[in-house]
Amino acid sequence: MNSIAQIRQALLNGDRTARAITETYLQRIQAIEPKLRSFITLTPELALAQADCIDQLRRAGAELPPLAGVPIAIKDNMCTKGIRTTCASRSLADFIPPYEATAVSKLLSAGAIAVGKTNLDEFAMGSSTENSAFHPTANPWNLDCVPGGSSGGSAAAVAGGECVVATGSDTGGSIRQPASFCGVVGIKPTYGLVSRYGLVAFASSLDQIGSFGRSVKDTALMLQVMAGHDPRDSTSLKVDIPDYASHLGALDDLPLKGKRIGVIQETMTAEGLDSDVLQAINGAIAHLEQLGAVIQPVSCPYFAYGLPTYYIIAPSEASANLARYDGVKYGLRDMTADNLLSMYQQTREQGFGAEVKRRIMIGTYVLSAGYYDAYYLKAQKVRTLIKQDFSHAFAQVDVLLCPTAPSTAFPAGSKVSDPLAMYLSDLMTIPVNLAGLPALSLPCGFDQQKLPIGLQLIGNVLQEDLLFQIAYAYEQTTEWHRAQPPL
Repeated sequence: MNSIAQIRQALLNGDRTARAITETYLQRIQAIEPKLRSFITLTPELALAQADCIDQLRRAGAELPPLAGVPIAIKDNMCTKGIRTTCASRSLADFIPPYEATAVSKLLSAGAIAVGKTNLDEFAMGSSTENSAFHPTANPWNLDCVPGGSSGGSAAAVAGGECVVATGSDTGGSIRQPASFCGVVGIKPTYGLVSRYGLVAFASSLDQIGSFGRSVKDTALMLQVMAGHDPRDSTSLKVDIPDYASHLGALDDLPLKGKRIGVIQETMTAEGLDSDVLQAINGAIAHLEQLGAVIQPVSCPYFAYGLPTYYIIAPSEASANLARYDGVKYGLRDMTADNLLSMYQQTREQGFGAEVKRRIMIGTYVLSAGYYDAYYLKAQKVRTLIKQDFSHAFAQVDVLLCPTAPSTAFPAGSKVSDPLAMYLSDLMTIPVNLAGLPALSLPCGFDQQKLPIGLQLIGNVLQEDLLFQIAYAYEQTTEWHRAQPPL
């Protein structure tokens, strides 16, 4: 599988054209997509037209943009001008946005080739990509297992070689958990580092766009392009963006000497933690210590409260954000209703799937008179305590470490009828979103069924640079990232 650097070098040397590279990936999609079903919408004509533009630049001797000729996939909850954006929902099945998400616009301006829009759990609500209104996505390592969610389509597309890199969005683990399940690298940046303009909102105080890649360097290069201030997003941060890729550093004998890594003790004894996952994480800890890192246990007492806190705050924000899908402004409209109220009700009944309805109902209940103080206000207070936990931890160490998920990919259909079991898949990732911190997942082993295991590294605010450096040192001194799925 090609990396961004390899594609760039091939173009500069004249060994391959952008069109030829794009055609290779389109052929790969055609070959395996019937089994994998990573995509909702494919854009081969657009991809080839974009590739031809890159080839014209190369022939003219112009400087190539940083992602020139790199096939990417875009999660289908990011607006793409003139291209269907569905959020995997019947509500938006035929919606074509009149504008582009800032992150997508930056990627295309950097020369990336968009091969299609990837599948997800409806409105990014889920942990398995089984809640899509169109079809579930399979895991490239085992087609009978889920790829994780909600960005499962993007993770599966990268793992399966249907693209080089892909975008994802992460509200409670929706980049890191599928990265773990599919054996790829995924980063959720600091809240506000990447513009949310054009990202269809789920929970606005938690949502963040990030990137997937087969390697730490590719993931860093992609984030480099997407990051930066956007005046169209009021939560966008005005900060200088480091050159992540150039800071990855030389790998000497002890590349992590002096780096303090804290192991979150509450995650290593969490209920439901698979023994194979624990063994792999302990192996990764030992390896990081061999690379010079100072390992120390760290306690985050409120970490376990992340899950119930999230499932009050996120549904509350979702119930407000999804109120716009009423059949009036855009999207699905029920044409059989004989009055306005019936049209609202029937449109939403037809347009939303079971999980979306469940979260709207929870959020509406929590925000209703008499329950706001008892639930929502209390959850916000606990959110503050979780943030304080992390602040205390980062006073002792540079980076925190824990499993990305308590288990490896589970069989498709095994948790569909048990929402609470499904929610536990995000046990290790949710607190990071509540605190607005950056976190990265990278492969660190396999279980007995040959399914990937992910290692999660958590940084302090705007410490993506440090996360990439530590992840790169681990990746380049292990072989896990070189493994290929059998598909």
